[in-house]
Amino acid sequence: MTKLRVWAPNAAQVALEIHNQRLPMHAEPKGWWSISTHLAVPGTDYAFVLDDRKSLPDPRSPWQPHGVHGPSRIVDHDSFAWSDGQWNPPPLSSAVVYELHVGTFTQSGTFEAAIERLQHLKDLGVTHVELMPVAEFSGDRGWGYDGVDIYAPHHAYGGPEGLKRLVDACHARGLAVILDVVYNHFGPAGNYLAQFGPYQTSHYQTPWGDALNFDGPGSDEVRRFLCDNAVMWLRDYHFDALRLDAIHAIVDTSAIHFLEQLAVEVAALEGRLGRHLALIAESNLNDPRIVRSIQAGGYGIDAQWSDDFHHALHAWLTGEQSGYYEDFGSLAQLAKALCNAFVYDGGYSRYRNRRHGRPLGGLGAHRFLGYLQTHDQIGNRASGERSSMLMNVNYLKIGAALVMTAPFIPMLFEGEEWGASTPFLYFSGHPDPELGQAVSEGRKREFASFGWKPDEIPDPQASETFVRSKLDWSEIGREPHTELLQWHRGLIRLRKRTPELADGRFDGIHVTFDEQARWLTMSRGPLIVMVNFAQQQQTLPLTGAENYKLLLASHPDIAIDGPSPRMPGESVAVVRTL
Repeated sequence: MTKLRVWAPNAAQVALEIHNQRLPMHAEPKGWWSISTHLAVPGTDYAFVLDDRKSLPDPRSPWQPHGVHGPSRIVDHDSFAWSDGQWNPPPLSSAVVYELHVGTFTQSGTFEAAIERLQHLKDLGVTHVELMPVAEFSGDRGWGYDGVDIYAPHHAYGGPEGLKRLVDACHARGLAVILDVVYNHFGPAGNYLAQFGPYQTSHYQTPWGDALNFDGPGSDEVRRFLCDNAVMWLRDYHFDALRLDAIHAIVDTSAIHFLEQLAVEVAALEGRLGRHLALIAESNLNDPRIVRSIQAGGYGIDAQWSDDFHHALHAWLTGEQSGYYEDFGSLAQLAKALCNAFVYDGGYSRYRNRRHGRPLGGLGAHRFLGYLQTHDQIGNRASGERSSMLMNVNYLKIGAALVMTAPFIPMLFEGEEWGASTPFLYFSGHPDPELGQAVSEGRKREFASFGWKPDEIPDPQASETFVRSKLDWSEIGREPHTELLQWHRGLIRLRKRTPELADGRFDGIHVTFDEQARWLTMSRGPLIVMVNFAQQQQTLPLTGAENYKLLLASHPDIAIDGPSPRMPGESVAVVRTL
């Protein structure tokens, strides 16, 4: 006999629909319903019926083989033959993270196909593979941030079995795996949760609609729903870490914040499993409490993305200052980001028209991920341009060098390592024509204020938009892609074999720069990263040493003999003082 349970406080009666039968379920305290039946075996489809209305998927459905509107399917997680019994991931402090989208990483766009490219990541020097959300969402293509069946790996990618094979294959190659999860909203299509209970609340709003109910009536079970989901990914799918999407959209006035509760439960699971687990947040709050320990009054999240570093680096390299880049664009801000993570740590933000952030308060750099590109920073652009479309090869090398030699945990986005020429566009595949039209029109309105004409915006619903976003792996064998790939491999090797680059202390970093002359140096102990952003050759006025050993250079004409290295235009070098 198998027991099935569902939380449905909004229903007066609930039935299990299985094998063309409707079996009444028994009411339990606090809005729960249950039934024990021999019909519920692995591989069986089932649904719940509330108050004799239409059948609905299980809110905790482990598999939706027919999409968000179809029945759920029972999965036996114990039946998978894992081969990673001795696996334990490397610590985040030593990580090189690689973010990828399963649907565009390969032409086939499946978990199984991704396995075929894992050796490339291993050869590159990656330690952690981060998957964009894979929970069931509407249609057969999308970014994944509009999921509704958050316990079910997407059917088009390969379902539960395919995902387990991918994670197991990563572990077999020494690669840890991070999963991007969304705990701030649910998608619009296939979202039946409101019929079951108060999963969402209109009391708070997010950019994507109603917020999740973290602190209102019934919120205990909503929090339980999300914490159990996190535990499931880490326990049943063997993920090593979770990346928490846009936690600034989580509104929780409870005495114990949801993030703190989640951190406590993941720490307890870590003890039970005997392997390292981690939580990484995306946040635009510039609030160090997110990554401060619970004992010190924080939420206990292990690390967070560092958008200030990205914005400062991107704005300086491209000259862009529209939207949120309005707050950036100076070399002084890039220098501050390298030494402090937060450029805005209590100062005035023109973009927000208010003060923003607060000081770090002694946190180290390993609490932050640093990057030149992410899915957001590319895909939120109207045409999905990567850095390779916005800057030349010299600047791509400089950007990569600063990411890999900065004190943060470095992260790359799929294809960045070879300067992929394919865009990463915003795409969706909603079968509902009205919803699809609304998404397409919304995208046009979003960029109209930036001067874009409607016919210039790639249609998110068009299959061509998705296909254009797939990586072209044949580029690796052509220039300048081969050169950029070798550059990234060399930078990662240097990072791994150089102790100073593994040091996550901000107090060991010293940055000098000249805004007008356009050069910057970053010292990390005896190691110095020298950057000439200007087009013309310059002699950098270094002091403190007479000679240097060249460790890595982007240009063959870099001369380091004597106390004043000569740097060709748009070049970067890493040296050690002698």
